[in-house]
Amino acid sequence: MRAVNPSGRQVEIVHGGHAAVVAEVGGGLRTYRVGDHELLDGYRQDEMCRAGRGQVLAPWPNRLEDGSYEFDGQQHELPINEREAHNAIHGLVRWARWTVAAHDTHRTVLEHMLHPQPGYPFSLALRVEYELSDRGLSVATTATNLGPTACPYGSGQHPYFRPYNGAVDELMVRVPADRMIESDRRGLPVRTRPVDDTAYDFRVARRVNTTILDHAFYDLERDPDGRARIELRVRDDQGATVWLDRGYTHVMVFTGDSLPDISRRSIAIEPMTCAPNAFRSGTGLIRLAPGESSHATWGVEPTFHR
Repeated sequence: MRAVNPSGRQVEIVHGGHAAVVAEVGGGLRTYRVGDHELLDGYRQDEMCRAGRGQVLAPWPNRLEDGSYEFDGQQHELPINEREAHNAIHGLVRWARWTVAAHDTHRTVLEHMLHPQPGYPFSLALRVEYELSDRGLSVATTATNLGPTACPYGSGQHPYFRPYNGAVDELMVRVPADRMIESDRRGLPVRTRPVDDTAYDFRVARRVNTTILDHAFYDLERDPDGRARIELRVRDDQGATVWLDRGYTHVMVFTGDSLPDISRRSIAIEPMTCAPNAFRSGTGLIRLAPGESSHATWGVEPTFHR
């Protein structure tokens, strides 16, 4: 019997010098390269995804305290999958099998039906569209409530960027956010504050140096097209811009210091439609009425000297 890839079917899309691979397991982005430049810190098709690389995070991103929340007067308990911190983390679809609903040369659509289960007794149809163009990659996520009652919802994605083969310390980063969330040892929000006069003010591009980043940022400055743009640069002619449309209100920036296989060799830029712990705090939480949909799009515009 032929061995099965741990991440399932591999769906490749190409356009010009751009190429990306999406995995059937989790529906996430496994690789993205431009010419000879691999832009992501991804994983091989013969290994299991590690550290959340490229995974789709739904129906909540980040952490949920004790896996417990109340919605419309009902208490719900989800499995704890971050045991040391006693949190439920990154949703319910990271290890699910997604269906390839469409596949063209430059575009693919993956779908997953999240059925009611203990802790999340709601019916949610998820759809993620990956598309390549001359400018780069775009990723559009849609969630539709197919159940008879309202449901809580949030989403995100977890790509790690490695635009060159060095440590993130030398990377020039710009995060156009006026405010940040400070977290406790469990990774749960404890307060919000302006980035002014902190080590986390990246509104003007600067080197990461030794700064440890594991923070959610919000109040994002947006360009006239409604997009917030996070810039990653080694030189003017090498790097990438990660953009978020208005569907994403928060962005998590993570230098991977706590993960031995990341260990500051790449940086996660995680678009999120809500704050960490939103199922409990309500910060940015989306309430989907029956039949209602939520849409959010992010993308990458690489910059390389050719």
